[in-house]
Amino acid sequence: MHIGEVDPSDLVTLLTVARTGRFTVAADLLEISHTTVSRRIAALERALGGRVLIRDAGGWSLTDLGRTAVGAAEEIEATLAHLRTDADDALRGTVRIAATEGFSARVVIPVAAELERRNPQLSVDLMVVTRAVPSAYSGIDIEIVVERPTSHDVEASVLGTYRLGLYGSSSYLAESGTPAGRDDLIGRPLIYFIGSMLTIDALDVAKSGLPPMTDRFRSTSVQVQVDATRAGIGIGLLPCFLADEHDDLTRVLADEVDVEMSYWMAIRPEAARRREVAAVADALRDRIRAIGPELSGYQVR
Repeated sequence: MHIGEVDPSDLVTLLTVARTGRFTVAADLLEISHTTVSRRIAALERALGGRVLIRDAGGWSLTDLGRTAVGAAEEIEATLAHLRTDADDALRGTVRIAATEGFSARVVIPVAAELERRNPQLSVDLMVVTRAVPSAYSGIDIEIVVERPTSHDVEASVLGTYRLGLYGSSSYLAESGTPAGRDDLIGRPLIYFIGSMLTIDALDVAKSGLPPMTDRFRSTSVQVQVDATRAGIGIGLLPCFLADEHDDLTRVLADEVDVEMSYWMAIRPEAARRREVAAVADALRDRIRAIGPELSGYQVR
């Protein structure tokens, strides 16, 4: 196969598209137009004599030829990185994360604050989500999900576990009484997610294990659920690590309603090879290990 002259900028463009899955996101990161991205990919395919990208439901994916080209681009990138002096070895670039609200508040923000303090040229983009999103969407590098990812295009691993429990405010329990058993939950007002908007089966299953309660207040925001529980609207099925920090919330029927959930971290293989993404992923793992008892609902107040 005849291979023409390859422009390094075309390889860089392909590498960026491979990492983001989107021409538009790659264009933003490279500070060029969408048309220029398309032109560079077309030029690269002419030079290599074949397709390097194919379109699928999740965006753009690499062909075998594309993976070979990306390997060459990564070697160039690594060589340039090695040319930096030790004094200029700080992390740089942007790492894009998609995570749930509670995880973002308790894990991502502290990690980002510490890493960005030590690496002024590193930035973190955080998309707070209530449902699983394709890792290619908006150029997501790291996605934190509440159940095992179904995509075969990501590297997935369990980060840790957390617990859901039932909580009532001091005012609600004083007025309505503390449930003495599961049967005492029947008809009680429940605060939880909006069922029709849930795409995470594990969260739906968590509620299905309860006796029939009355949906009194529902929200896509877990922090709003905590606030509604504190306001005395009803009994909230809440992450223990968010509820336990409020002295006016009391966990009820802890031995009978104890739901364990798992956080999974999914990373696109192209993103995982980037130094800054690997560093953020490692920092997230360290943070989870540090607050494991809190997440697991074993924190004693």
